[in-house]
Amino acid sequence: MQNVLAGILSALMACTGGAILVIKCAEMIGLNRSELISWIFVVYFIGGVFNIALSLKYKIPFGGAHSITAVAFLSTVAANFSVNELSGSFMMTGGLVLIFGFSGLFNKVLTFIPKPMIDAMLAGLILNYVVHIVPAFKESPLVGGLAILGFFIGPRISKWISPLLGVLIFGVLGLFIGYDFPIVQTTEFSLPQLVVPTFTLNSFITIAIPLAVLILSNDIAVALAALKKNGYHPPVNKTLVFSGLGTLIVGLFGGHAVNIGGMMTALCSSDEAGPKEKRLVAAIVSGGLVALFGLFAWKMIVIIELLPSSFITLLSGFALLGVLLNSLRSSFSEPSYQLSILFVFVIAISNLSFLGISAPVWSLLVGVISAKLLGEGKFSKEKLKEDQA
Repeated sequence: MQNVLAGILSALMACTGGAILVIKCAEMIGLNRSELISWIFVVYFIGGVFNIALSLKYKIPFGGAHSITAVAFLSTVAANFSVNELSGSFMMTGGLVLIFGFSGLFNKVLTFIPKPMIDAMLAGLILNYVVHIVPAFKESPLVGGLAILGFFIGPRISKWISPLLGVLIFGVLGLFIGYDFPIVQTTEFSLPQLVVPTFTLNSFITIAIPLAVLILSNDIAVALAALKKNGYHPPVNKTLVFSGLGTLIVGLFGGHAVNIGGMMTALCSSDEAGPKEKRLVAAIVSGGLVALFGLFAWKMIVIIELLPSSFITLLSGFALLGVLLNSLRSSFSEPSYQLSILFVFVIAISNLSFLGISAPVWSLLVGVISAKLLGEGKFSKEKLKEDQA
């Protein structure tokens, strides 16, 4: 039950907030309903199948669909480009990710980062999701109050009801009691539409490069760091190659990306997903639900447009509470790193981008440099040598 619930919550993170961002971005670009359905179908269906295939092949709990941060970025610049130019830029993004995978540079960088810094970076990123529980509660006190109540009393009602399942059950109950569902337009079924890509220098610089950086730093790097933290050894270069190929394919149908997800993988690979040998179940459930969401995109759009954003925020925040606690405990319990860990944590919390590079990358870069300058980490290395001896 714990495995299945973690998979469900992981899928909800992508199929609610991520889908809403895609819908809003499509409206800003001026896409029609058929083009929107095509976009959602390819990134979710292919993304879900992609993550299931990776999980089964390597026996590692990969979770994901597409890059949510990439959609958020697209909503600020995509209106200035045609659908054909966007398709071309998405395919160029996949090509850039492929280059990083074939070159092996990404894997080499990841091996030099101390584990406590990875934990601190994850804790800072996850904290952004968790703290939003408070404004979400303020926005919908009844729904939020019942969700919080479910977190505490769900396990008391039955041992089969985890705190997260209690949040989901009581939160949905709150929606039916105190939320006025809006009237949304009906959507007809349509097949994915092939887009003829147009490749321009402007779209490469303005869209492809930033998208590749966001996918690598906010999604793939976070996912690989979470797997490493939880005792897994993911094939870094092959993960990048497959993500690049997936992004190339969906670009032909107007999809912006297909890749492993940072927070989704963090949830599926954490203690919240049950014993380590069973966490693969969470990833398969997550990927299966994501693929079904894409397959029935023409119906799912209507359902997603009914849900309030505060409810989605509550679910995401509570789903990551346990991951946050474990990351904080693991990062700040290491005595050989003090200030450098604090720098990583604070920069990751900021969630700001500078020079086109996102906060997770800056946090790890500053952490590694400050540890070298301050001479931190020596105790940890000496202890490791003693243990090996």
